[in-house]
Formats: sequence, structure tokens, C-alpha cells
Amino acid sequence: MKGGPKIPRRALDGVLLLDKPLGLSSNDALIKAKRIYLAKKAGHTGTLDPLATGLLPLCFGEATKFSQDLLEADKTYEATMRLGIRTTTGDAEGEAIDTRDVTCDEHAVEQAMTRFQGEIVQIPPMYSALKRDGKPLYEYARAGQTVEREGRQVTIHALQMIACALPLVTFRVTCSKGTYVRTLAEDIGEALGCGAHLTALRRTGVGALTLEHAVTLEELTGMNEAERDARLQPVDALLSTFPAIELNDEATQRFLHGQRLRLADVVKARLDDGRVRVYAQEGGRLLGVARAGEGVLAPERLIVTTQ
Repeated sequence: MKGGPKIPRRALDGVLLLDKPLGLSSNDALIKAKRIYLAKKAGHTGTLDPLATGLLPLCFGEATKFSQDLLEADKTYEATMRLGIRTTTGDAEGEAIDTRDVTCDEHAVEQAMTRFQGEIVQIPPMYSALKRDGKPLYEYARAGQTVEREGRQVTIHALQMIACALPLVTFRVTCSKGTYVRTLAEDIGEALGCGAHLTALRRTGVGALTLEHAVTLEELTGMNEAERDARLQPVDALLSTFPAIELNDEATQRFLHGQRLRLADVVKARLDDGRVRVYAQEGGRLLGVARAGEGVLAPERLIVTTQ
């Protein structure tokens, strides 16, 4: 007989704020966390490169329905770049392909960084998971091929130098989805005339979520089940940027059956068009997410509940 009895999986709903370690892929981190919790269903909210550390929100159960919302959210990182050396990958994993003298000073670096705030255009790196003709760009890159990539507009909301000990520069950046911090470092290096590559990257924020309440895999392993469960954030932790509304019992039942509701019947205050999180007045439980517009509240994603 092979192995022992199959360990039953648990039906968990919630969000784990994981502090991903260096060298582990996002998917491997997810698999480890899912195994630790014995969770039936889990997913992540966008990947971090193995060489990046920091905040990786993981979704369990019903929270997986809302993971897409964090993919769209702004991200905050702390990063260190090394001026004077360009690499094949734009980070420390690649081989050096260009070495130049670093003749700039700290003031020049700060001045160059100001040019990359606001809306900018980035050329996605060859070592990325973006696909061309159904194949990830990194497969072309590993084969020694370079393919043409279109520039993509991203937004750098904030870019601040934290430390400067040339040739190393550490900075904090808050940016829109789709921003490559590796490319940002390379472009700053080119603006300074010396090139650069990223040597360290740590994600500190995703939307309204931060590292403050994050936990490591090692810490989770040392906890008992109750302690681990206490580290799960509620499902609506993913939705904190959406306005909240409450429905009475009748409207709750209609909403859970996927029916559209007249806003005037359920919301007394003015509500801007857009997505909202919806709760039941009775017990305050999350019902799901809806879109408000044209005087109507239209259910989008519903929470499955036995209540």
C-alpha cells in the first residue's frame, strides 16, 4: 500500500499577507502556504520574481474570486540599483554586458530620477513573461533572440531616493500595474550615461495592503493551527479601496440571486459610478462586489455562503 491516509483539506476563506523569501517563485510560495494551511483552494494576486522579496498576498477560498482586483492595484517597492553595469536580464541574475565609469554625483542621480515620475513609456524587458506569438519573451531571450516590443505607458506615482553610496542607489517607488522596476533602473542608468541594473527588490505594498502585518513561511511553520488562522485577513481586505454599502434583508436576497437593484431603493446617499463592496445589514457579512451606474446596482461577484 502506498503512503498513509490522505489528509483532508480545509475550506478556508481569507487573505494571507506573505513575506516571500529570496529565491522562491511566487507559485512555489503559494504551494508551500497552501500545504501549511491544508487549504482546499488558493491562488496568488500577481507574481514576484524569485530574486524579489516582500509582500505577496495569497487568497484562500472565496477570496480567490477577488484576486484580479489586486492585479490592477498600484504597487510599492524598495529597490537598489548598481550604476555602471548593465546585465542581460536587467538584474543581478544576468551576465554583465556593458561596464562604464560612474561619473555622476548624488544630485545628478536625484535630478535624473525626477524625469521618470508621472506617466512614462517603458519597453518591456526581453526577460519577462509577456508573450509574443504565444511564447514568453524570456524563451526568445534564452535562445539568444531579441524581438521587437512596443512601448507601454505606465505611471510612476512616487519615486524617492532612500540612500546613495555610489555606485549603489536605493529608492522607493509607487507605480501602476505593469511597471518593470528593472526597466526603471536601467532607464535611470541610461539617463545618467553609465547604465545600471537592479541588485535588490522588495515589495512593501499592494494597493492598501502593506508588509506591516505580513508573515514568513518559517513563522507560519512554527505556529499551531489557531495561530495560523488568526493571521488570515478577511476576504474584504482585498476590496478596501471600494466604497461600501449595506442591504436590508429583502435586497440581500435579491442581490444573492444575481438580481439588479435600483440604487435609489438601497442607497440613500449619493454614490459615484463604479465598483462597490456590498454587505448585509444583518450581521454585516460580505455579500460580494457590484457595479453602480445609471441608477442601478448590478452584482458582479458573489460570496458563496451557507447562511
